[in-house]
Amino acid sequence: MTTELDRLAVRLREFARARDWEQFHTPKNLAMALAGEVGELVAEFQWLTSDECADLSPEIRARVRSELGDVTAYLVRLADVLGVDLVEAADAKLDENDRRYDAELYRGSARKAPPLGS
Repeated sequence: MTTELDRLAVRLREFARARDWEQFHTPKNLAMALAGEVGELVAEFQWLTSDECADLSPEIRARVRSELGDVTAYLVRLADVLGVDLVEAADAKLDENDRRYDAELYRGSARKAPPLGS
């Protein structure tokens, strides 16, 4: 079964291959590009209040959507180059967090749990 993430990964791979950009798509370069795009996404929210963030103007919403597209593209491309299944990785991380953050102990709390095994 092909997921939407798989379809996107193939499209991004073909996009890079058609431009001979695979040579530049090293894990380091992709991680750095991803960090830059996350910074651009963060900048859209930097000076907004919580209320403004909850009700974005159409102009800001369009810019945020574009930055989310960039972040997603670089994340999917990095995972593809590294052979990482993003859904599997996210499920594994959620399983770990489920063990670390007992719902009863952490409900309504933003405190950080100690590392597993501590």
